[in-house]
Amino acid sequence: MCLIAWNWQPASATPLLLLSNRDEFYARPTLPLHWWEPAPNGAIVLAGRDLQADGTWLGVNRSGRLAALTNYRSATPARTDSPSRGELVAGFLQGTMSALGYLQTLRSRAHDYNPFNLLVFDGQQLLGLESRQARILTMSPGLGAVSNADFHTPWPKLTRLQHGLHAHVLAGDTKAERVFALLHDTTLASDDSLPETGVPVALEQALSATFVATPGYGTRACSVVHIHQHQVEFAEQSFGLAGLLDSRQTGFSL
Repeated sequence: MCLIAWNWQPASATPLLLLSNRDEFYARPTLPLHWWEPAPNGAIVLAGRDLQADGTWLGVNRSGRLAALTNYRSATPARTDSPSRGELVAGFLQGTMSALGYLQTLRSRAHDYNPFNLLVFDGQQLLGLESRQARILTMSPGLGAVSNADFHTPWPKLTRLQHGLHAHVLAGDTKAERVFALLHDTTLASDDSLPETGVPVALEQALSATFVATPGYGTRACSVVHIHQHQVEFAEQSFGLAGLLDSRQTGFSL
C-alpha cells in the first residue's frame, strides 16, 4: 500500500476515519475484501489478501482493531530473502497485544524486513512504526497521513489527499461513496515538486498521482474505513489494468 490518510478523533462518535490506496503490480494475485477463516485464537479478520505472500496491506478485525502498511521507496533494490511485510498487518489483527506492545516487540526485528511504515489501532491508541529508525510514533488527534516515506512527509499526493479529506470532514461529508473521489485523483505532481527517492524522474512522476496507473503497476485497491464507537464500516474497490473489478462494502457491530 502506498498512501494512507486518516482523521483521528478519539473522543468523537467516529474515532477513526481512514482512507487508503494500495499500489501493486497487476500480475500479483490478490483476493478482494472478505472475511478470513478464524485464527487459532478465534480472531476474525476482514481484509483483502495477497495470495503471493498470504498477508495483507490493510484490515480490521471483529473487535475493531485496524492495521495498515506502506513500503518505503528508495533506489535500493528490495531484499529477496526478507519475510513479507504483509504478515505484520495480519499478525496484529490476529493477535491480542496492545498497539504499543505489538510495536515494541516488532521494533527489535524491524530490520529483518524491507523498509516499511506500519499503522496500528487497538481501540484506544493510534500508533505508527517507521522501520528504518525503529521509531514508534503516537499519533496526535486530527489529520495525519503517510506514503512511501516517513510519516507525515509532505509529498504532493499526500498533501492533496489530506487537504481533500479535511474539506470533507469540515463539511460533514465523509460517506465512502463521496470520499472515494479523493482516492481516484490522477493528478500528477510538477517536476519541481517531486520527491527525490532515487528512482527515475519519469517513474517518480507517474507515482506522484494519488491513483497510479502505469502499464504494469498501479492502484489495485481504494479503501475507506469508518470505525465508530459501536460499529465499523469498510468499503473497498478493487482495480486491475482494465479498470474497476470489484466493489464491496461491509459493516458490523462492535
